[in-house]
Amino acid sequence: MQVTTKIDKNELLILSPASLPSLQLKKDTAEKSGQNPFVDFDDVDMLNWYIHERRHTNEANERSERTKQEYRNELQQFVKQLMTHAPEIGLDIEEVKDRSLFKSLEPRHLRRWQEWLITESPYVQKRGSYSQTTITRKTTIIRSFFQYLHRVGYIMVETHNGLRKATVRKDDRPNRDLGPKDVVEMLRGFKAIEHPVMFGIILTLTATGLRNEEFCRLDVRDVQRDRIRGGYFLSVVGKGNKRRQIPLKPRVMAAIEEYRKARGLPSLSAAAPDSPLFTTGRGTRFSPSYLIQYMTKEMDKIQERVNGLDVTITPHVFRHAFAITSHLNKVDIYDIMRSLGHEKLDTTQIYLEKIFAKERHAVNQWTDDTLKEFL
Repeated sequence: MQVTTKIDKNELLILSPASLPSLQLKKDTAEKSGQNPFVDFDDVDMLNWYIHERRHTNEANERSERTKQEYRNELQQFVKQLMTHAPEIGLDIEEVKDRSLFKSLEPRHLRRWQEWLITESPYVQKRGSYSQTTITRKTTIIRSFFQYLHRVGYIMVETHNGLRKATVRKDDRPNRDLGPKDVVEMLRGFKAIEHPVMFGIILTLTATGLRNEEFCRLDVRDVQRDRIRGGYFLSVVGKGNKRRQIPLKPRVMAAIEEYRKARGLPSLSAAAPDSPLFTTGRGTRFSPSYLIQYMTKEMDKIQERVNGLDVTITPHVFRHAFAITSHLNKVDIYDIMRSLGHEKLDTTQIYLEKIFAKERHAVNQWTDDTLKEFL
């Protein structure tokens, strides 16, 4: 059936914090008159409010822009899928309530959407199954949104109960483990073919543990002199707008300068402070998605040198390499956690779980004289 709501496909593209003041006024007016604060909101208003609402007095505790973008993308895609593929999904809505798609949905519709997404969606038909990690992310965001709609009284039905649980088992997680020997092979490979750009990217990511988006956001001014210990450090704003200072080894600094020289950029001392630290071949700032594409393409140039590597090379795997290399150097796990900007130790342990399992395997705890004649 054709679903007619106040949501327009073009309107969906305009989800912006600029609308918050007018939404706040609308909410306050309804509250003052004794009505539900969201009585005058429509679906687009609720999407905007959910994504951009200020929840904390301290802005540093708000969702990061990356998280907001992720929620915006997933929710927009969800709505467009319902509107475009209603018959295939089985959107048997008898009555559209208040011209609202969200108010008209019932638990079975979210269950059917989830089943369609996993088995019949255009992505699956064209490219194969989603990873379990992706399914979990999509399900978590949609469930959270509908829980919120019910909690604030915008919808009366617990629609989110239609979604089946989606969790990532250890075996479902992609292999992102890179050890120092793997990194050394790559660095040697790019050095051998005189590729200072990839050499600089890999060395910087490995020696700092930066997130992809943190790397892409770096400006020249983020490289600062350490006036107490000497040398330099990166001043980085990470998730939750939390700032951390990351020491830069002298050879990493040299690699950054060589990178900039290869790109035709001025040295750090002569560059504009607000200019990107790392740029594309066109002189523009990397986006996280383009950095992944670029690294994937350039890795082909040293493929013969890294045969047998069963890890898909993305910026994130070098964050794992940082954690693994730190652990092998007997760095305390809490120091690794803080250096990576993790809030929970559990996250850091996920990075190290495979190496922990190997180290704690019984055979690696045998004494030296066990079967010494043959082992």
